[in-house]
Order: sequence, then C-alpha cells, then structure tokens
Amino acid sequence: MVKFKKSLGQNLLIDQNIINKISNLVDIRNKTILEIGPGTGNLTRNILQKKPKKIFLVEKDKRLCEILNSKLSSFTNYTLFNDDILKFNIDKNLSIDLIFGNLPYNISTQIFAKFIKLKKWPPSFSKIIFMFQKEVADRILAKPNTKDFSRITVLSNLRLDIVENFKISKKCFFPVPKVESEIIVFKPKLKEAFNIKNIENLEKITQIFFSTKRKMINKPFSKIFNNYRDIAKLLKIDLNKRPADLSSNDFFRITEKYEKKIY
Repeated sequence: MVKFKKSLGQNLLIDQNIINKISNLVDIRNKTILEIGPGTGNLTRNILQKKPKKIFLVEKDKRLCEILNSKLSSFTNYTLFNDDILKFNIDKNLSIDLIFGNLPYNISTQIFAKFIKLKKWPPSFSKIIFMFQKEVADRILAKPNTKDFSRITVLSNLRLDIVENFKISKKCFFPVPKVESEIIVFKPKLKEAFNIKNIENLEKITQIFFSTKRKMINKPFSKIFNNYRDIAKLLKIDLNKRPADLSSNDFFRITEKYEKKIY
C-alpha cells in the first residue's frame, strides 16, 4: 500500500458517488482533457470510461505514476507526465478542452493562479473543474465587504466566471484530511471587460493593498501614485476604506491607472 506524502498534500478522492458527480459536470466525450494530480486514478478511470479523445495526466509523485500506468493499462488514449504542474508549460505543451484537478492543499492557490495567468487568453479550454480546501474556496467565492475577500478573489474575477460549486465532506477522501473541500466549476471570460495589459500588474497592486488588509487604503494608494488623492477622487474611491471594502472592479480600474503611469 502506498504511503501518502504530507509534503505533497496527497488526499485521494475515494467516494464513487462524488467521482460520478464530478465527471458528469461536463460533456467529456471526444474532448481533450487535462487532469492535475490524478493520484491513483480513481477519477481518471471514470473520465476515460466516458470516451474522451485524449487525457493528459500530470502527476509529480513517481510512485503514483507507476500505479497509474498499471491501473490504466487497458486504455490507450492517455499520456502521463511525471512532472510538477507548477513547472509544466501549459501554453507550449497542450491544446485542451477541459481541466480537472484535485489540487494539493498546500499549493492550490499557486496552481490556480498559474492557469489564470496564462499568456494566451481566451484559452482553448471551456471549463476548469478544481477541488480546493474549503478555506481557499471561500476566498475565491467571496464578495466585497467580507473577511474572505482577498487577492485570489480579485485575480479570479478578472478572467473567470463561476458556473457551479458544491461542498465535499472530508470523509470522501483517504487519508481523511482535517478540512472540508469544495468543487468549483469555472468558465473563462472570452473578453475581459478591463484593459489590463499585464496581469502581473494586478498581482502587484493587490499585493500592496492586501499586505495591510486591516488598514485604510490611503497608504497603499500613496505607494502607487504620487498624486494619489487626485487619482482616488477620479476613480471615486474612498481612501478611508479597507482593501476588502473595494470591489474587484475597483482593483481593475486602479491597475489600469497604474499601467498608464508605467507604460
């Protein structure tokens, strides 16, 4: 029996009802799929039975790759990469229709951000189906003026719409994690409503603001703009607010102004 690595955040989904529910969220037949962290292939096998055109698997743990190759030996339409998804070149390697991922808890936001920041946008894929620990899911789903509203909320809202989400009990995994999980289904926005030239500038802006998230935004504003009071007035943003009191659109407009200054 495989000993699972805490360092890789390995918690395998074993509940067949949930596996069926996830694989039924989208039409898989004749689609090209990417699955991140397939583990021992419980969801993978279910996906393959629905006759996709091809499935690409990215699994970092070499021991699990050996199990996958053994378990999936009756299928010919899969390619397995023994690689770290954070180092894997999505833009270069694959043209994909759908993405599935039971993301390792310890790097889930990094993986999620990697897909949001793809250079080619809109991307080839029509849906992302990711499983997060509930704490991260709460931040992605958060609304302004709530404690969970954060950088990842803003980043996600720039390029993705949320289609569906549902909670999953920790009892559906092995080994049983300490936290509950949540599935979120995303659809890429085909056209961005704001003219942000480089998404890394939005990352920079949100980093400056949320590094002091409990304080008023006048100080971060002053770090970004010399004439910060005039800019805030122009954007109709109250400098007495805190970062979580702003909307995602506020951060997009601030980033647009910042890019006019630097380009």
